[in-house]
Amino acid sequence: MFSRCASLLLLAALFMPIAGTARTSHFAPQKKDYLTESESDKIRDAYAPGDKIKLFLSFAEDRLKKFQYELARQNQDRRRSEMLNSLLNAYSGCVDDAADQIGLAQEKQADIRSALKLFLSKGKEFLEVLDKVNRNAADFDSYKDTLDDAIEGTKDALADAEKADKETSPAPVRRKP
Repeated sequence: MFSRCASLLLLAALFMPIAGTARTSHFAPQKKDYLTESESDKIRDAYAPGDKIKLFLSFAEDRLKKFQYELARQNQDRRRSEMLNSLLNAYSGCVDDAADQIGLAQEKQADIRSALKLFLSKGKEFLEVLDKVNRNAADFDSYKDTLDDAIEGTKDALADAEKADKETSPAPVRRKP
């Protein structure tokens, strides 16, 4: 009897760490694989949806600048196409997350007017950069699909931002008493 209870306790002790790990990882917030630890921390620490939109836009701009740098480099890495695709995917993820924040802000009726203005101006800049990519480059086929997806995603996000900008009520006008 004692050995049977000891065996059950030992077996239960072996499976408890596995069950605890599964439970905590299920409820832990998902880390975006295209964000660094410090960027994830900044997003997590930002309370207002407008601040999160601005952060995602700055991260998208950073990825786009790195993409342009990699395109212009004379000394090309053997993993160049992988790097270009990764940067474009990260850019698209940031733009998509910024657009998602617009939807969340609308649900919460948060004031995101300044973030929307930034989104609209930056989004147009992003589209100009993406449209100017040399489509005659020797290795263009290796990142063509990802570039097309990034352009389409940016256009969709801009459409969402324009719609939200139209639906957002103007700031209240203060009148002198």
